[in-house]
Amino acid sequence: MIPGRIAFLGSGETSLAGGRIFETLARLIPDPLRIAILETPAGFELNASLVAGRVGEFLKTRLGNYKPTIDLVPARKKGTDFSPDTPELLEALTRANMIFMGPGSPSYAARQLKDSLAWDVIRARHRQGATLVFSSAATISVGRWVLPVYEIYKVGEDVHVKDGLGLFNDFGMDLSFVPHWNNAEGGADLDTSRCFVGMERFRQWCDMLPEENTLVGLDEHTGVIMDFESGVCEISGVSSVSIIRKCSPAIFPSGSKFDLGKLGGLRLPEPAHSGIAENAWKMTFNAQTTGVEGPPAEALALLEERKQARENKDFAASDRLRNEIAALGWKVRDTKDGQELERVQ
Repeated sequence: MIPGRIAFLGSGETSLAGGRIFETLARLIPDPLRIAILETPAGFELNASLVAGRVGEFLKTRLGNYKPTIDLVPARKKGTDFSPDTPELLEALTRANMIFMGPGSPSYAARQLKDSLAWDVIRARHRQGATLVFSSAATISVGRWVLPVYEIYKVGEDVHVKDGLGLFNDFGMDLSFVPHWNNAEGGADLDTSRCFVGMERFRQWCDMLPEENTLVGLDEHTGVIMDFESGVCEISGVSSVSIIRKCSPAIFPSGSKFDLGKLGGLRLPEPAHSGIAENAWKMTFNAQTTGVEGPPAEALALLEERKQARENKDFAASDRLRNEIAALGWKVRDTKDGQELERVQ
């Protein structure tokens, strides 16, 4: 079982650059495309559903050729009717093959999702092959360490580090993320780079991280797509992505690729459900198989005819029967153990 791709965006999930990344990912997902958008990062806002809804409307238009099903998942706050621990709220999440989280507060998102059913479901779906996409606040929250942007930049708290969700912990990778890496909204008077906190405070934060941590800095309207099958990371967008160890960066421009191993000693979890609550794994696994119909009797009868044709070395009949089976929506795979039918996507 190979985990799905993961994309991290520095900003601009509804921009032209963000749309291209979504389309690149959608092209690689078998039909039907089912997208779940979590409201959690902005769950403290009164308009959390509108924040997520705007992304949903954008994807509905941008990915129109793929006819996606788009669901908002209102897992906003623990201990409420919209808790990330409420199974009924997470139904769409268990079926999704693309999951998105974006704007809001990174420390709030990490606090609400930590040890939650929703977070286990997200991790389970990823290991079962679903694509994950994170932007802005969510990009920070899923790393090993959180840069508490609101607390430092808006509230004026001293520079400090908070625990993140540690998406890559079970992969043997100590990774943290900072979006809005090259932000310049402050102009000449105020340094708002490094996700608004500025270089001076960022260096203080960086010095607080463990030496083994790898930091990924994402320029605005730029992202990285991690492919666990090929072991390659690809940069897409208008600028670059920086890989920082011991606060020393290596810069990769848009269009470049590098080995996933550059981010740390990658190892796939064994078994695949390692570290994930059993109920979350079962929920997601069952959601993929419930209601899936097997091959029709007609296809099975043709398959048996093809078996006889191959045994009789009548390969013309074998090819004809293969085509008849394909017309019914099923593909024949010849394996060392015999014939198998696979639904055509």
